[in-house]
Amino acid sequence: MYAIVEIAGQQFKVSKDLKVYVHRLANEEGSKVSFDKVLLLDDNGNITLGAPAIEGASVEAKVLQHLKGDKVIVFKKKRRKGYKKRNGHRQYLTQIVIEGISATGAKKAAPKAEAKTEKVAEVKEAKAPKAAKKSDDLALIEGIGPKAAEVLVAAGIDTFAKLAKTSADKVKEILEASEAKVSHLDPTTWAQQAQLAADGKMDELKKLQDELNGGKAV
Repeated sequence: MYAIVEIAGQQFKVSKDLKVYVHRLANEEGSKVSFDKVLLLDDNGNITLGAPAIEGASVEAKVLQHLKGDKVIVFKKKRRKGYKKRNGHRQYLTQIVIEGISATGAKKAAPKAEAKTEKVAEVKEAKAPKAAKKSDDLALIEGIGPKAAEVLVAAGIDTFAKLAKTSADKVKEILEASEAKVSHLDPTTWAQQAQLAADGKMDELKKLQDELNGGKAV
């Protein structure tokens, strides 16, 4: 089991009994210290991510000693200015040992993930009926051109099934009431063709259309 935890402004990957050097802490040597900004937990392959921290999770540690890090030389120079400056720096550090990792928050995080998954599933299910309501291409019916198809869709007849249930007289009224100049069309066979298309019998529809002339029975 390991965790990614933020300690004194730095992030560390820690596990039990690991010794870590961090920026100087205010705690005394030998005292216990707890860090609750746990960003990630890996419990035998079961990974939990925080947002940004995992609620309830913590890393327990013990302060071993306070010390200074190795000296670092900081040298500054400006060309053609005669400016040179050399300084040394030793960072104040604290050595700690990790005594344990509490994964309490990991158990709380799991239901949230499940709830989110369920919510996504509900959204997908809600979108499914919209796909079912997609209009059919009425221009597949012999005798219906693009303009006539637009007129029918505007009248609420946007699928093969709806067209099959609409009488020829009703369709004729819709065409004559339109300003798209489609009143000359003969819808006598449209319902029959639409029923075959709605049933998926495309071979039979093609055979029927071969016997028609502009949508009219020969």
